[in-house]
Amino acid sequence: MNRGLDVGLSLAASLAAGGRGVKVAADARQPAQLLELYDIENCPYCRIVREALTALDLDAVIYPCPKGGTRHRPLVQQRGGRQQFPFLVDPNNGTQIYESAAIVDYLSATYGDGRSRGPLARALTTASSLGASALRLGRGERCASATRPPPQMLELYSFEASPFARFVREYLCEREIPYILRNCGRRQGLDWLPIPPLRARLAPGYAPVQRNRKFLSEAAGKVQMPYLVDPNTGVTLFESADIVAYLDRSYG
Repeated sequence: MNRGLDVGLSLAASLAAGGRGVKVAADARQPAQLLELYDIENCPYCRIVREALTALDLDAVIYPCPKGGTRHRPLVQQRGGRQQFPFLVDPNNGTQIYESAAIVDYLSATYGDGRSRGPLARALTTASSLGASALRLGRGERCASATRPPPQMLELYSFEASPFARFVREYLCEREIPYILRNCGRRQGLDWLPIPPLRARLAPGYAPVQRNRKFLSEAAGKVQMPYLVDPNTGVTLFESADIVAYLDRSYG
C-alpha cells in the first residue's frame, strides 16, 4: 500500500475511535506484575481493552494472536477453554477474563476508580471501534509469515490511538512477536504538541509528568512515539518505518 494512503487511513482510524486511546483519564494503582493481554491488533474488541489500558496508564505484555496464528492462540484455548479475544490474564491474583466489557470493568475496579460504563457508552464505543477496524483494511489481523521471536521481549512505547505506533503493532501482531507495551498517554496540555522540535520551540521548559514519557525524555532525549527498545541487541529506535525495517531484518 502507498505510504501516504496508509498514514491517512491510520489517522482516520484514530479519529474514528472518537478520541479514545490518547489521554490518561485517571490515576491507576500499578500492578506488581505486568498484566498479560492475548490480543489481535485490528480486533475492535481488543482495541477497546487497549484503549482502557492507555486511559488507566497501565502497561501490559501483549501476546499477538492473529487469525491463522499458532504461537499464542493455543495457550488461550488451554487456559480459558476457547480461542476468543481479547483474553486478559492478571498474574497478580490469577484472574482470567474474556469479553472486552468485562475486562474494562475489571481493570477499572481493580486498578482504577471503579467506574463502569453504561449500555449506551458501551454501544457507542463498540460502533466506533468497528469503524476504526474497517479503515485498516485487514492490517494487523491475520498471521503473515514465520518469524524468529527474540529471546528477550521487546518493549514498545506507544499509546493506543497513535497512528504511527499502530504500524509497528500491526507488524508485531501479524508475525506473532510478543512485546511489552509501555503506555504513554497524554496527561497535560503540552503533551498534545505532537512534534518534538515544535514542542521544544514553543515550550522549552516542557517536562512530562506521565511516567513512561518521563523515561523517554530522560533516556532518549525526546518524547515521541513509537519508540522501540530491543534488549537483545541494545538497539533503540524512533520512527515507525525504521522500526518495522529493523524488525524485518532482525526477526522476519
